[in-house]
Amino acid sequence: MARYIYQQVKWPEFYWDEARLATLLATVRFKQGKLLGSMEGLGFSLKAEASLQSLTQEILKSSEIEGELLDANQVRSSIARRLGIEVAGLVPSDRDVEGVVEMMLDATQKFRKELSTERLFGWHSSLFPSGRSGMYKIVVGGWRTNTKEDPMQVVSGAMGRERIHFQAPDSNVLEDEMANFIRWFNNTSNLDPVIKAGIAHLWFVTLHPFDDGNGRMARAITDMQLARADETPDRFYSMSAQIRMERNKYYDILEQTQRGSLDITEWLVWFLECLGRAITATGETLSSVLKKGKLFESASAKGLNDRQRYMLNRLHDNFEGKLTSSKWAKMTKCSQDTASRDIQNLIERGILVREDAGGRSTSYKLAE
Repeated sequence: MARYIYQQVKWPEFYWDEARLATLLATVRFKQGKLLGSMEGLGFSLKAEASLQSLTQEILKSSEIEGELLDANQVRSSIARRLGIEVAGLVPSDRDVEGVVEMMLDATQKFRKELSTERLFGWHSSLFPSGRSGMYKIVVGGWRTNTKEDPMQVVSGAMGRERIHFQAPDSNVLEDEMANFIRWFNNTSNLDPVIKAGIAHLWFVTLHPFDDGNGRMARAITDMQLARADETPDRFYSMSAQIRMERNKYYDILEQTQRGSLDITEWLVWFLECLGRAITATGETLSSVLKKGKLFESASAKGLNDRQRYMLNRLHDNFEGKLTSSKWAKMTKCSQDTASRDIQNLIERGILVREDAGGRSTSYKLAE
């Protein structure tokens, strides 16, 4: 009797209950369309900023799922430089950050390009530029070569308290298995592209073809297929951010599916529901970008100077502390008098308001 899904006689002939998925899929597609439509209404710079925010979250959370914490400013700066997005406060990025950004942008910005063994090896080399994972030397840019006595096991949890979710196929079958997966992924069919994203994620994770980095690469492949579904390289929602929030359920449903039959209905139900929640959550996190767009398109924002536009951008992006005239002067490199005039002008336009505290501690905030 087969212990794991890939040991089933008809592997990988997945099947599912289309009637059960129909409403879920329609709901997700509606949410996608609504979000993409709202983004299309923004100007180029705001749309680029929204995509930058979502891509940053995707990379941060995908790495966080694996227990790796990246510096958010480095990730954001690396993405902005590579995409030519002009944002304030760019910082240098470490080699490991540059690598994961390179992989994700290749997947999402070149989503129409076919997947290949060489492309996957390139992604893997980007993830592990030193040829090491932590203290361990690993096979980089090639399939894993572990022996039957040292099987590839998918685990979660801290050292000493690991939970084994399933065991991946033996390494001697990987070349054929991955060739089959890549051929299927590149094949055009009538399969809905969102359903295909869910299957691709499951299939790649099942094979676990590399020594390390399989989870991040599975999510990059998912993002690549979702970009195909959206028909745009711009990313406005983060599947990885939602998976991170539902990490325990994610591993539970993976384990359940790996030990089940080729009927993957339950996996696809979870995937579609998780994607739907990701789109909803992203709509909330991008609200500041949408508010900013409405502000800059309003009549009250006509004729703003560069200092005012810069500071209003900063105020919409998790501005730290209170806004005072002295902080305005320092950040825009202008005199105190100029800062006061800039602020007073925004108050008269109804864009800023004084906060309750007065005197020397006078501070300002965006009008509701």
